[in-house]
Amino acid sequence: MARLVLSLDGQVMAEYNMNKERYTIGRLPDNDIRIDNAAVSGHHSLIINILNDSFLEDLNSTNGTYVNGKLIKKHALQHGDVITVGHHQLRFVEDDEQQDEFEKTMVIQPSARPVEKLRTASEAAASAEAATVSATGKARALAEGGTLRKAKLQVLSGAFAGREVELSKALTTLGRPGVQVAAITRRADAYYIVHVDSGKADDYPLLNGTSIGAQVTRLNDNDVIQLAGVKMGFFVN
Repeated sequence: MARLVLSLDGQVMAEYNMNKERYTIGRLPDNDIRIDNAAVSGHHSLIINILNDSFLEDLNSTNGTYVNGKLIKKHALQHGDVITVGHHQLRFVEDDEQQDEFEKTMVIQPSARPVEKLRTASEAAASAEAATVSATGKARALAEGGTLRKAKLQVLSGAFAGREVELSKALTTLGRPGVQVAAITRRADAYYIVHVDSGKADDYPLLNGTSIGAQVTRLNDNDVIQLAGVKMGFFVN
């Protein structure tokens, strides 16, 4: 199933599953996708879904409808197309393709991981957990009733905006080998991120705009990670 990911200035605002034949986009309340902004016409654009194809049409809007930066009247949508309506963007995503490409480019499979460095990262996270338990007397923060709450990453920028990754494994490795790689470990009390490898020396991921350096860093709800040029939000379910 295809979907639209609505964003403004790189921040994801909403997602819409394309499970109907027609979707109108505009400022008025009767639209399927309402964008309450003066730059958007009352009825700005229309998407028609026919079998596995989706077609976008501009409804004679004041400021026009753009796809990938080009003004259009009608356009056959393809995976990854970015529709601009006023100041907002709608990314057209076909889920099967998006998941495959995301897994290939950002979620690193075990065979591709730098094993020794990841073992060190995992051990360091375990040490950080032990220190936390010792300092507080018990694991707290993300844990409730002794059980760690589930968490996920949501991509906030780039071609995969809106894509989510459940952090259900003890170790999830993200990034691009040769560019920047980090690991997120799931421990008894919390989730931790640690730098694994980079194409350049001292090129560390950013957490809320600040370099994490070489140390293991604990993650908190709503943290923003920047890794290999992609921004991801860390959210506790």
